[in-house]
Amino acid sequence: MTTDASDAWKRWREQRVATVSAPYGPPALTGTHWLEDHPDGRLPGIPGTWRADGDAVVLTATGADGLTVDGRPADGEVRLTADRGPADAARVACGERRLVVMAREGVWGVRDFDPDAEARRRFCGIAVTPYDPRWSVPGRFTPYGDGSRTVRVPNADGRERGLGLGGELAFTLGGRELTLQVSVEQGGSLWAVFADSTSGSTSYRFRFLHPAAPDADGRTTVDFNRALLPPCAFAGHFVCPFPPPGNTLGIAVEAGERNLL
Repeated sequence: MTTDASDAWKRWREQRVATVSAPYGPPALTGTHWLEDHPDGRLPGIPGTWRADGDAVVLTATGADGLTVDGRPADGEVRLTADRGPADAARVACGERRLVVMAREGVWGVRDFDPDAEARRRFCGIAVTPYDPRWSVPGRFTPYGDGSRTVRVPNADGRERGLGLGGELAFTLGGRELTLQVSVEQGGSLWAVFADSTSGSTSYRFRFLHPAAPDADGRTTVDFNRALLPPCAFAGHFVCPFPPPGNTLGIAVEAGERNLL
């Protein structure tokens, strides 16, 4: 059983490294530009003019700007909604770069992904602790009785934003009863932003965990072997949320991804 779990973890690790190191993985992000910070519509290093218009962003460009939308040269105005897929599927491109339209709490922004980014050229791997079955334990998810909640937490860019939480994940680790406040993602899987006593020393300052969707009785597995570095560990232009209140564990989670090599 342990061998099967260890082999599955190794396959998961291989896929994780391939995703991070891909041309438009997290280290390729060179900028996140909020339109409200640029009232003239000119974004640093990005051609065209960009302005928010209700539920969309209006891009105005000429052929000389060298932008494409849906693979065709941009010339005139086009309304853009938020890109929902991976960065390499963004509608707007500038050569090999991909310009991802996004929104956070009603504020529109554009992310600039460049396969030739310095952070991507420097990336040489992730420091990760070898698989240890002791870090994989049963957990039980209990949704909040009053429905989902939103708490305000600092983000990696220095701003404070809302983080939606759906319930509490309880588990026992090393004889200690612990809990994490978690979000519920599409498809029912869980997402926790957590810190522990290694955070900021032998591990990055906080990490992510994605337990599988609980069954009808709330049961799932809490596997810290699969703790992840947040995107902001790879590039400083992400706006990752910090752990919400109660999600700093009073133990040393010496498992999963720890830092960049």
